[in-house]
Amino acid sequence: MTFIRRFDHVGITVADLDAVTAFFVSLGLEADRKMAVEGEFLDTVIGMTGARTEIVMLRAPSGGTTLELSSFTRPDHLPGSPAAPANELGLRNVAFEVHDLQAAVDHAAADGYGLVGGIGEYEGVWRMAYVRGPEGIIVSLAERIEK
Repeated sequence: MTFIRRFDHVGITVADLDAVTAFFVSLGLEADRKMAVEGEFLDTVIGMTGARTEIVMLRAPSGGTTLELSSFTRPDHLPGSPAAPANELGLRNVAFEVHDLQAAVDHAAADGYGLVGGIGEYEGVWRMAYVRGPEGIIVSLAERIEK
């Protein structure tokens, strides 16, 4: 039996919701309005009492799976590992297909977000780079190589 119907979203917990939202919007995602979530539903789902979070949902202009950014106001967020290398266990990157990899990398660099390594090419099909965004989030940017 198959339980999954579709891929809905990926969630990332951040400290500075506005700064991280602005980073992803500058890359081309579209943001819904910021909203607060608290109460019995949240407490039950995350297994904490008295929690409150603010979230922003982001989506690509073409639609599809969304990115949920969440920042807890109660309880205080716990520090993560903003310099985590690609081989550290856990969610390591969020990936997007772009139409101009070099321009996207240059745009991120102009905002102070540099490459983790370099721009690589995979079997003549993809060019890809990891950019370390705000709060250490690794963003994989990939461009399909047109033949």
